Amino acid sequence: MRLLLAVIALGALAGCKSKPADVPLPAAVATPKEVALTSVGSTLDVIDSRVAAAVAVAREANTTGKTAVVESELSVAGSFLPKPTEGDLAYARQRSEKASPADYERQRAKAAEKQKAAEAAWADLEKQVAANKAALAARDARIVELTKEVEAVKAEASKNVWTLLGAGLFAVGALTTAFLGPRLGVPLLACAALAGSVPFIYDSPAFMWVAIGTAAIASGLSLWWLADKINDAVQDKKDEAEISKDE
Repeated sequence: MRLLLAVIALGALAGCKSKPADVPLPAAVATPKEVALTSVGSTLDVIDSRVAAAVAVAREANTTGKTAVVESELSVAGSFLPKPTEGDLAYARQRSEKASPADYERQRAKAAEKQKAAEAAWADLEKQVAANKAALAARDARIVELTKEVEAVKAEASKNVWTLLGAGLFAVGALTTAFLGPRLGVPLLACAALAGSVPFIYDSPAFMWVAIGTAAIASGLSLWWLADKINDAVQDKKDEAEISKDE
């Protein structure tokens, strides 16, 4: 019994000799989700387009002297825009009072530059989100790979345990057969063969049938052992009775 426990312990230690490769996972930077970013971008595009359309119609109405239409279209455009700061509002009023064509041209040029910079920044943000999506996909793939490696290591450890257990039982069975007879040694040798084949049986499609057959064989051996013990007991009583008669 002690030898069997020692074999099992050695098998457990041998099964832990390897581990998955320590490869760092790819880093991922937190950014908005692609779906949310696309939704926000679409909403901003709609707002910009409708403001531009309202301003364009207001300018057309202004050239034809339709002041009421100008006011209505500008009010629609203003409803899409945030409330201006006091500083920006004062600057615009000062510009209108001055009414310098050079100032207006300069403001239009600055506005075009800011629009171009905003579009470039948005394009960079979309690239960052796409890059992060790829990094997260690589990270998930690596996690799946590591999970498979862990499962493979567990399976290898289990095979090592059963192999060492089979080897130990075989050695014990051989010694038992040599010194105590085949009646005790042969079952141990059979158990050794069974222990050594467990990993292959477990992975086999016929595992259920093998398990049923093994249980049947084990039950048969148990019944054979019990019958043998009963037969020995009966024979011992007969021998004792014959000895008593002779006396």
